[in-house]
Amino acid sequence: MKEESLKEELSKEELIDQLILLEWKAFDKVENEGGRADCQNNFLTFQVMRRSQYLTWNEELLSSFIQDFLEANERGWNLITEKYGRMMESTAPEEFEKIKEQFPVISPEKKAIIEAIVEIEVKWDEEFAKAYPRLSSQGRSIHTGEDNLYNTSSETYLRGELSTYSDRTLGLYGAFVADYARRGENLILDTVKNTVLLYGYPSLDAAEKALETQKEQEG
Repeated sequence: MKEESLKEELSKEELIDQLILLEWKAFDKVENEGGRADCQNNFLTFQVMRRSQYLTWNEELLSSFIQDFLEANERGWNLITEKYGRMMESTAPEEFEKIKEQFPVISPEKKAIIEAIVEIEVKWDEEFAKAYPRLSSQGRSIHTGEDNLYNTSSETYLRGELSTYSDRTLGLYGAFVADYARRGENLILDTVKNTVLLYGYPSLDAAEKALETQKEQEG
């Protein structure tokens, strides 16, 4: 049976599981200049973070990104290596200059779509940080201007990830984000809500309160 037929028969949860496994296998093979990173040995955290994101996606988008990984695997290309490499344009520009020729060229049109998506999601991130400052502080800093060798912002991470999407997947993701924006909803909030639920909290408010209590006890 063809891969396309198999995917059509999978439930959303099964698609998410397949995508996380494809990502993890690629992530596991990423070679870092300073050696293997600790996070490459922590599948539990990895799968919670990625599942939190993918639970917001629809089946068509999940299937398209799965196809991106399958196609990359067929040509011996690691999308996760590319993602982290592209982030270095901001976090380690001198090193990026040495490797940038390895990556596929991104057209001006695709860059424009990526930047439009990034602009929307940065605003969502800022709104989330105002509403849930404790939870926000547990994650990445928001803006590319805060990047350095030891800190990769959410903005830079998103830009790196979107740059690895095929034109097909980026188009679907752009439509997905635009639909979220039209509904006046916040994708970042929904993603973090999934994270706290997966960690056993009943709600975002409960998780925020728990962090406030912890801070008070430490103080």
